[in-house]
Amino acid sequence: MELVFLGTGSGVPSKERNVSAIALKLLQEQNSIWLFDCGEATQHQILHTSIKPGKIRKVFITHLHGDHIFGLPGFLSSRSFQGGNDRLTVYGPRGIREYIETSLASSGTTLTYPLSIVEFTEGDVFKDEQFQVTCKLLDHNLPSYGFRITESDKPGKLLVDKLKAAGIEPGPIYQQIKEHETVQTEEGQIIHRQSFIGPDKKGRVLTVLGDTRESGQNQAFVQNSDVLVHEATFGDDKADLAQAYFHSTTKQAADLAHQAKVGKLVLTHVSSRYQQGDDQQLLDEARTIFPNTELAGDFTSINVESK
Repeated sequence: MELVFLGTGSGVPSKERNVSAIALKLLQEQNSIWLFDCGEATQHQILHTSIKPGKIRKVFITHLHGDHIFGLPGFLSSRSFQGGNDRLTVYGPRGIREYIETSLASSGTTLTYPLSIVEFTEGDVFKDEQFQVTCKLLDHNLPSYGFRITESDKPGKLLVDKLKAAGIEPGPIYQQIKEHETVQTEEGQIIHRQSFIGPDKKGRVLTVLGDTRESGQNQAFVQNSDVLVHEATFGDDKADLAQAYFHSTTKQAADLAHQAKVGKLVLTHVSSRYQQGDDQQLLDEARTIFPNTELAGDFTSINVESK
């Protein structure tokens, strides 16, 4: 699991930061990529990466403010010309269907791939054998959601020494034991997997929050995340503005990360009032509270690792 930040600014693009979009690369896990938000010019940002639009199979929209969705019609259209033949599913709050269908219809756009649109409220959004995605309504001036992506636990390692001690030598049977609860050897010996495998490896947890005013209500939702992606529209000295405009400061995001015992905090959605020279100050503000903090810039890459 690797996060690639395609846009890390808020409201309007700046010379240093495009508006919101984050790619979650799951190439090893599912041979696909998920996109979180799709601000204006996201497809231009993708051109500067190794991401192939055809590999993007899911798009999760946090809310319907323009800096999070204005790039979506262009991306959906261009994907038809960029090897995107597999189904793409867009998940978003109520209103995302009308926005997409109206944009495509009024521009005479025909897609060459199947498109599904799923409108959600709080709760489970998606689940398969590998991942579960749940969402929570946040505190913003338009319905805005956070997504918690939970990876399923993985089977532990085979206890090779124990297998050898039981007279089972390495070979194709090791893979069979990994994949089946019971296996019978050619000699008729019954092997129970649970006796020859270590503890399950706990799946990773990634939480991506949309725009939100931080009031402590999100703690349970982000609790124990390995990585938390949180907006930091304002620095600490602009707490009044953050409150008024339903956003968060650097220190408020760090407070939440500390209280929720997350592994790593990644700040994004930085106001265009801040220039590149301000990044260290913003980062230092958060690190005084939560040292394992990163401030994402456009094209920053973060591996999602267990804490």
